[in-house]
Amino acid sequence: MCVCVCVSLLCLSQAWIKYKTPPHIILLHEFPDYEGVWSILPALPLFSASVTADSWILFIEEETQVSLSALLTVLSRYPASEEWFLGKRLHDSEASIIHHYAFAEDPSAFGYPDPAAGWALSSALLHRLVERIHHEHLKSDFTIDLKHEIALFIWNEGKGPKLTPVPEFCRTPVAHCVTTFTSYLPNCGPPVSKTDLFVAVKTCKKFHSQRVPVVKKTWERDAELLEYYSDVSDESIPAISLGVPNTDRGHCGKTFAILKHFLSDAVPKTDWLLIVDDDTLISLPRLRRLLSCYDPKDAVSLGERYGYGLVQSGYSYPTGGAGMVLSHVAVSEIISSGCRCYSLDAPDDMELGMCLKNLNIPVIHSPLFHQARPDDYAEALLSSKEAISFHKHWNIDPITVYNFWLRDAKQRDEL
Repeated sequence: MCVCVCVSLLCLSQAWIKYKTPPHIILLHEFPDYEGVWSILPALPLFSASVTADSWILFIEEETQVSLSALLTVLSRYPASEEWFLGKRLHDSEASIIHHYAFAEDPSAFGYPDPAAGWALSSALLHRLVERIHHEHLKSDFTIDLKHEIALFIWNEGKGPKLTPVPEFCRTPVAHCVTTFTSYLPNCGPPVSKTDLFVAVKTCKKFHSQRVPVVKKTWERDAELLEYYSDVSDESIPAISLGVPNTDRGHCGKTFAILKHFLSDAVPKTDWLLIVDDDTLISLPRLRRLLSCYDPKDAVSLGERYGYGLVQSGYSYPTGGAGMVLSHVAVSEIISSGCRCYSLDAPDDMELGMCLKNLNIPVIHSPLFHQARPDDYAEALLSSKEAISFHKHWNIDPITVYNFWLRDAKQRDEL
């Protein structure tokens, strides 16, 4: 059974050709200091000493398949003694909020790697990056979209190399490909039961007539156990007030009230809790399939992982708009630990991330959760995914987006 979605790393040496020694494989989630290692930059100094002058380092997803001998043939075209950043090139079709609207005048001008196809660093480039990490003051704020941020760091405002597209790095299996990709949605057995998932929708009075009807017309029908939590009670929805006023910024008070309510006798005891915003679009059947890969007896936190201050030993958190999934065990540990909000309007997902770090509960990342709209992502990233969630109704028809991206083909045919 799959218990973690993580990034793998292969260190490929020309010694494999000469001596047939296997590549060195490192699973990033097995590093002792795992918290910030997933963001890559803190990991580079940890293994740079073992990378020789004629070596490459290749980053892949755990579902990526590699033809090792063919890969080494491709890499031989690029001298490892020179600075090379290789991969399958992606670019934004329009300025994207998740990339802070970088290159807004021409989004296609900047390329970043498709992680599923793999991306490689030459030893020369790796060692220069490590020097920068040691001697430069690195940012310590947010890690949001790792692949784009890594490409920006390597490019270094034109002082470093841009990504070089390599046609043999692929998602779809083609004869010339040295890497291929299966799916981010694993098959770990039967989906968890509808009665094992409790769904909490965060809303407020001003959105009762705008956003709640979208939920009811789309994904609510796939929920067996669902409640709406608002700043006021509304029997027409029905919406429940937990006594927490609405805030214009973060919603930590409301989220922690939901966590406590989930543990009370007012809610049927279930293995899993999903907390979503009222403008989140989600596929509950796909989520239940993904949850079959995890043991509800463990303390599990799952979603789209962001990071704060990871270079300086910060913390990871499941971003709220994409949907936050917690096992019953994890919720119990959070509440019993005494963890709480420093203010009602604190960012709930970040506060939750700090609690999870203090409890040594890892935030498990799935790229199937999305904090933004489909238009905010490169089309190639979405084309082969079975997305679980998207967020925001801004400038889109949310029902159309749900039917196209999140309703399974069989369900779409029934429309």
